[in-house]
Amino acid sequence: MSKNQMWGGRFKHGNTADVIRFNESISFDQRLAQQDIQGSIAHTKMLIHTNILSDSEGQQIVDGLQNLEEKLIAGQLEFSDTYEDIHMNIESLLQKEIGPVAGKLHTARSRNDQTATDMHLFMKKESIVIIGLIDNLLKELVTKADENVTTLMTGYTHLQHAQPISYAHYLMAYYEMFTRDQQRFEQAKNSADNSPLGAAALAGTTFPIDREYSASELGFSKIYQNSLDAVSDRDYLLDFLSASATLMMHLSRFCEEIIQWNSYEFGYVEISDEYTTGSSIMPQKKNPDVAELIRGKVGRVYGDLFSLLTILKGLPLAYDKDLQEDKEGLFDCVDTVEACLSLFTGMFETIKVKKDKMAASLEDDFSNATELADYLAKKGLPFRQAHQIVGQLVHFGMENNLPLQKMELGQLQKFSSEIQADVYTVLNPKNAVARRISLGSTGFEQVQYQIAKAKQYLFGK
Repeated sequence: MSKNQMWGGRFKHGNTADVIRFNESISFDQRLAQQDIQGSIAHTKMLIHTNILSDSEGQQIVDGLQNLEEKLIAGQLEFSDTYEDIHMNIESLLQKEIGPVAGKLHTARSRNDQTATDMHLFMKKESIVIIGLIDNLLKELVTKADENVTTLMTGYTHLQHAQPISYAHYLMAYYEMFTRDQQRFEQAKNSADNSPLGAAALAGTTFPIDREYSASELGFSKIYQNSLDAVSDRDYLLDFLSASATLMMHLSRFCEEIIQWNSYEFGYVEISDEYTTGSSIMPQKKNPDVAELIRGKVGRVYGDLFSLLTILKGLPLAYDKDLQEDKEGLFDCVDTVEACLSLFTGMFETIKVKKDKMAASLEDDFSNATELADYLAKKGLPFRQAHQIVGQLVHFGMENNLPLQKMELGQLQKFSSEIQADVYTVLNPKNAVARRISLGSTGFEQVQYQIAKAKQYLFGK
């Protein structure tokens, strides 16, 4: 028998040291220790329920596993690479705890459905954590938006001044993005809410088990209907990684704008000291390192997703050792997303908004040009003709360093006799924003409506 291997009865020689190192997963899958114990407790209770194990033997195993869980929580369990994975380690520790009866725990079960069960439990738990972190960010976005309904800023397309908007409207755009992200993690949680326990190695078992019973014990709402699928499916991990990649992309876009706006050239916002660093040589520097790192860590999460897609793309059914490679990238993704969400929310909460600088950016640009075109269209001119006239006015203004709202009426009327004194009200940036009345627009009333709906959703739960 292969020394120290619970599966070694068929082997004459043990693995070489480098094979053992290459094959082990305990260095990282020990993170699943609590899920492994919980899955084993549910499995044992099911074996008692179906009379596969006697009450006495089953209760010994359950008590032993609960003792191990208490020791785990207290930080008193030590794992060994003598046993290649968390499953073998827990079973070995259980044998030390209660003796040979521990060997009956693995009745009607394989490590294939065991590891899948652990991962499903882990993903449900971590999805809930991330949903909560997104909730915190959404609340901060709505709070900040509520404080800045009438704060004016430039809206951009192609990083060029486009039209005046409410800063709150800008924030609510990210609210919508992160709300969709939260929904994607809800879907990821639902994908993970599926019990593979009882599928055994790939073909099920000859024992009269009750898969619904063990699923209920673990809080799963459904069970896999096909044992081959149960042990080989990693779609639920792809759902989580895909949701994570999209979330991180949104965080990165937000960070990119914060980095730009925090610069001297923009000066729209100031990141607080707690989320910036200095330079070892330039005393004046205040670098947006947290925002930059979040932007940079997107690549890790994209890599984690693509890595698993690549692992899965050529795998035959059912279980293959390649699937051990699902965990390290997944753990990295979980840690990265949770850290980025937490830090971004703290950074965003403490950002100082420089309202005067934002408003000043609208004083000498031509972002009100569309207002003038709409004004002429309402006077009866075809919009394309109005667009042409305003384009000529913009060209004139740029050559003479003269914004539209600072042109004299006579200068404006040289380009169109339809322009009257009431045009200055239209060209005022605040009025330009307030006059937007279409659903979902930047008009103050529309923004307040968006915020009210968001508050009802977030705080009315």
